[in-house]
Amino acid sequence: MSESTDLQQEVIKWRRHLHENAELSYEEYKTSDYIYHLVSTFPGVSVTRPTKTSVYAVLKGGKETADKTYTIAFRADIDALPIVEETEIDFKSKNSGVMHACGHDVHAAMLLGTVKALSDKQDELSGEFRFIFQHAEEVTPGGAIELVEKGVMEGVDYVFALHVYPYEEAGKFSMRAGAMNAAGDDFEIKIIGSGGHASTPELTVDPLIIGAEIATNISHVVARKLPILKAPVITVTKFNCGNSLNVIADTAELGGTIRSLDPEVRVQARDYLEQVVRGIAATHGAQVEVKWDIGCPAVINDEKATAITKSVAEELVGSENVIPLAEPIFGAEDFAAYSEVVPASMQFIGVHNADFGQAYPLHHPKFKVDEKAMRYGIEYFVKIAEKFSEGLC
Repeated sequence: MSESTDLQQEVIKWRRHLHENAELSYEEYKTSDYIYHLVSTFPGVSVTRPTKTSVYAVLKGGKETADKTYTIAFRADIDALPIVEETEIDFKSKNSGVMHACGHDVHAAMLLGTVKALSDKQDELSGEFRFIFQHAEEVTPGGAIELVEKGVMEGVDYVFALHVYPYEEAGKFSMRAGAMNAAGDDFEIKIIGSGGHASTPELTVDPLIIGAEIATNISHVVARKLPILKAPVITVTKFNCGNSLNVIADTAELGGTIRSLDPEVRVQARDYLEQVVRGIAATHGAQVEVKWDIGCPAVINDEKATAITKSVAEELVGSENVIPLAEPIFGAEDFAAYSEVVPASMQFIGVHNADFGQAYPLHHPKFKVDEKAMRYGIEYFVKIAEKFSEGLC
């Protein structure tokens, strides 16, 4: 995209429109309509709607070749979060309580720019290129698995994605092969005790005390039951009980999440957590209900796909600006549904600017990006497409 300032300005315009009109998971009607109608204007691109709020586009290269041709997919997620935006940008979300705080507006805009750039050079390309504008990444189990079931990965040789990264500046990439993001499984625990007056706790089965004991002892699942090098992260994030200062409630509710990398440990962690919960509840004479929301598995970056993306990034920004990521990120990411069935590479693109001051994390109400980063993301995707078109991978 370095040769096209006009395209850079268009991409910024598209991104700002998406940011202003942020929509929640499974509600991306206007977002997907905007993307669908825009992509429909690009020559040589066929576009369909696999689900009500996703968009799927295909571009076939016009160059004949006797060598092997590839089918390459690129994915961007398009949903926003239930967050009240606290930035001071001119194009902040007009939908109260909904914000693109995870950069999906940037992901979508970069992929739109990629489709446009590749459309303009269709006759120079060989092979097939698929572009997935995916709904509902922010909720479990995520929209990716639905699109896989719809067949978007059938016949695909490799699939690629980028995710914004607020801890590196624009013009930098952070990369790793193997495990990239953790599996995420959420739990809800309901403790059913027997309430009463706060002056006579001996006559009750106090669900608050039981819940506190459960919250404290869940960490022992990691410390004593699972291999230390494969240990998951188990976090209690919710605890609701009672609404009066002199009444012991009948019930308490806890909730949280388990993030893991190893598929066997993932199952073991759920089993051990339930053992701890039920054992503590039984000791106190309480009943307990445990419900699970099983999320997506871990994202596993294919070694060859990652080598390709690393080579491309180094060509674009220099090897000194391609930062090895030492450890996986324990945030969940439903790109895993693609990486389970096709060799995949999802890497991070820096979007911070030192002039912003503090780098706010993903999902923060003050999260923002340096829009200059988008040109690097588009050039990255385009160069990947060109390499496969030329048979250099």
